[in-house]
Amino acid sequence: MRISVTDRCNLRCRYCMPEHGVELKEHREILRLEEIQRIVDISTRVGIRKVRLTGGEPLIRRNIPELVSMIAATKKIDDIALTTNGVLFPRMAAELKDAGLDRINLSLDTLNASKYCYITRNGQLPVAIEALQVALQSGLHPVKINTVIIKGFNDDEIMDFCRLAYDAPIHVRFIEFMPIGEINFWQEDKIISCDEIRAQIEDRYKLIPWKISRGNGPAKCYRMEGGQGSVGFITPMSNHFCKECNRLRLTADGKLRGCLYSNSEIDLKPALRDGTDEDVLELIIKAINAKPDRHQMGKERWGQDNRKMYQIGG
Repeated sequence: MRISVTDRCNLRCRYCMPEHGVELKEHREILRLEEIQRIVDISTRVGIRKVRLTGGEPLIRRNIPELVSMIAATKKIDDIALTTNGVLFPRMAAELKDAGLDRINLSLDTLNASKYCYITRNGQLPVAIEALQVALQSGLHPVKINTVIIKGFNDDEIMDFCRLAYDAPIHVRFIEFMPIGEINFWQEDKIISCDEIRAQIEDRYKLIPWKISRGNGPAKCYRMEGGQGSVGFITPMSNHFCKECNRLRLTADGKLRGCLYSNSEIDLKPALRDGTDEDVLELIIKAINAKPDRHQMGKERWGQDNRKMYQIGG
């Protein structure tokens, strides 16, 4: 279960969020920490074992280490991960690990300082690099990097990311550019398929199929012979992995979605606040049964009325 704890963020990545930020929701619309933990607890009855906290930027949510601790204490949950831009991570890393966090994914689309500032709208690359170093030092393994490859922006850095994964126990995930954020920035001709990315890498490195023992993500992963880390490819555009999808997504305002790209979602708040655990469980099962056979990303354009990725949970 991927849980968005907030749709707010301290960066404004061009393909994700509007420059002016998001309209703030009323406090009562957002799930309380205790409500999130209760949903996680109930969801273990239908097989949920792994939780990923996302946003927006999850580390701006007040008392997030407390939530990690609450989830870690939940029976049957065996893995807690966090997706972050890293801005706040160094100062919170020790507390998060002590609370029970197992690992992080760092969103990092470029290793070039000026390009990082551009894509994030004034973010600072050294802060993200520090977050990566702190994660490695803290033993939050496997440490993963999520990199969205955009033609004309960072496709010339693919080998730079590979060298990073070759020289250190870092696991880079190359992600195809998806139309799930700011529609004015996304363009179809900016997509580079992971087959193209992989072919480029194989000109330099021998790739050996490999699977990280923790987590069951959609990436097809490979070790680079002689290297310490790995590279992986996430292919929502060129080769959808819907038949293998075991994800549920919980939004910050309590909506449960079976598919990132589908508008279908089930509001858990009424049952959560006025019903029983059985009522909530029934809705979770309904969301699982309603998962579509496959997404229609690429066939349908993301419109103004669709929730964006930061509102759904990255």
